[in-house]
Amino acid sequence: MFFFFPMVPMMNPILIAAAVLPAVFLLVKVYRADRLEREPPMLLVSLVLYGILATGLALLTERLGTFLLDIFVRQDTVLYNVLLYFVVVAFSEEGFKYLLLKRRTWNSPAFNCQFDGVVYATFVSLGFALWENIGYVIRYGFSTAVVRAVTAIPGHACFGVFMGAWYGLAKRYDNMGCASQSKTCRFLSFFLAAFAHGCYDYIATMDSVHYGWIFVAFIAVMFAAAFVVIQKMSKNDRFISQRTYYDL
Repeated sequence: MFFFFPMVPMMNPILIAAAVLPAVFLLVKVYRADRLEREPPMLLVSLVLYGILATGLALLTERLGTFLLDIFVRQDTVLYNVLLYFVVVAFSEEGFKYLLLKRRTWNSPAFNCQFDGVVYATFVSLGFALWENIGYVIRYGFSTAVVRAVTAIPGHACFGVFMGAWYGLAKRYDNMGCASQSKTCRFLSFFLAAFAHGCYDYIATMDSVHYGWIFVAFIAVMFAAAFVVIQKMSKNDRFISQRTYYDL
């Protein structure tokens, strides 16, 4: 959840490195998995910047959503937490990621392979995570960087992988003239990423020591699923102009 912007004058170089390097590492890993045709560097840089922009837009809708939620729902209820994490936070953050992703890449001539969708969505997500992490680390210190390096940053990468897998499939169907299937895949691209994000936040904030194990198990399953998607889609990637594809 992103509730503030980092202030540049306060930045400690060591803390910034701790905040940025995990995101950069994951960006490189996903970039190298794109085996058919590497994406234009400027396009990828712009996607990271779009991810940073998404943090600011999400900040506004999260504050508005939280304000309205506080008026109509009691804070000490399960309903409040469900609406907060699954609707206010997840829909805001994944929604702006998706909108900016589609605006920048859907009609790009570089979007010519199905795996490109994974690359693009992951770069947007990690741009978001990078900027968010800088803010958290500046405020809370190096220990926060360590925790987020193995939870929040890979978490955002996983959300991006899930979004990108269906986004690339949507582009495939669009290229084949299957408008209905493409629309369904675009919806799943957003919804599944938002659902995974909501689960992550909801489980992470449960007020019980026993839920720590549930959170660890959830992260492990999510990371494993994202890894399988990356491996499978990278190995079986095809140019969108080709008619032979595998199913997700």
